Amino acid sequence: MRIQETGLRFEVRGKPSDLPLPLLSPDGTTGEPTSHLTRLSNNDSQVIGYSHSTRRANNARQVAGYQSSVLSPLSSGRGFTLIELIVVITIIVILMGLFLNRALFYQELAEKTAMEEVAGAIQSSLTMQYMQILTRGRTSDVAALVQDNPMNWLQKKPRNYAGEFYDPTPLTVESGNWIFDLRSRDLIYVVRNANYFKPGKDGKKWIRFHVTASYEDSRLPSLHNAPPALTGILFEPAEPYSWF
Repeated sequence: MRIQETGLRFEVRGKPSDLPLPLLSPDGTTGEPTSHLTRLSNNDSQVIGYSHSTRRANNARQVAGYQSSVLSPLSSGRGFTLIELIVVITIIVILMGLFLNRALFYQELAEKTAMEEVAGAIQSSLTMQYMQILTRGRTSDVAALVQDNPMNWLQKKPRNYAGEFYDPTPLTVESGNWIFDLRSRDLIYVVRNANYFKPGKDGKKWIRFHVTASYEDSRLPSLHNAPPALTGILFEPAEPYSWF
């Protein structure tokens, strides 16, 4: 389209444009383009606001997921579930119970072994005393040997020997110690770990040892009127007991 000025008139030549001309509003401004721009700006602001709200929602979901994974690690796929944790704790408790039971068993077995070692050392010392009596031919000394404290025969007394007491009880000294009863002339061991121990007739958790001398009559006809001959001397429990 071309506009040519001829005098006071304007001529429009060519095909007119198909685009509509902007309409003037009463206040002198165009109407349709302004409203069109306004709609565009509103749509842009809506799009921008929607994108901002979407990002905020995604950030909120990420923060919530992080907090839930931190505060509740058992519910996430990377940690233990509650059932798995209970199973693990149960297995640990069972294993600890078995270990504690076996530890107490071996502890008591070690105590019994240590007690028997002391009793064996006393028996060896008693045998040496008996051989000296036979060598000297003084069998009358056997009565004094029976009444003596067996701890006196040892070159070194054990560390858990508590001493001599008159008519003691299991509470007289701490358990796990040896004591000598001046009344009965018995050497006593007070048991500490008694889970597998069955006491004698008195029902007390201790073991009483005494020295016994064995005598036998002579089988020779010429010695029928002679006193019984000494055949042996032993350090043995006064009452039978059971330990393991």
